Amino acid sequence: MTTVYDFSAKTIDGAERKLDAYRGKTLLIVNVASRCGLTPQYEALQALYEKYHDRGVEVLGFPCDQFGHQEPGTEEQIKDFCSTKYGVTFPLFAKIEVNGGGAHPLYQYLKQGPGGTEPISWNFTKFLVDKKGNTVKRYAPQETPDAIDKELPKFL
Repeated sequence: MTTVYDFSAKTIDGAERKLDAYRGKTLLIVNVASRCGLTPQYEALQALYEKYHDRGVEVLGFPCDQFGHQEPGTEEQIKDFCSTKYGVTFPLFAKIEVNGGGAHPLYQYLKQGPGGTEPISWNFTKFLVDKKGNTVKRYAPQETPDAIDKELPKFL
């Protein structure tokens, strides 16, 4: 059976990272963008990361420029923006596509889990993955990290 641990992705710094490195952790995987009306969610995602990281939670950010050209920057610009504007310390990955023929294999997999096989509708769609690497819930872009905070403890 396939899990998120079967995939790898390039980090924002250009290194290939196997998601198996996060085995045994609860993951919140999010497609992010720097110039979106939902970009302030970075602050709440960082707060969630700080609150639960010591309890085995990782937030993984995947920049994507497929929605309204709202992530036009380079990886270096994205990293600088996230750390300077929002104090992001959770792992960020290189820019990817989440829909269409060029969709990253991880996102092809995530879209097969709970929440249906519909394409990602916008930036800040979130996927909750349990400690066994299985997708357990898909959150719409407008569902805030604060709402996820209420459900997260049952997956620790």
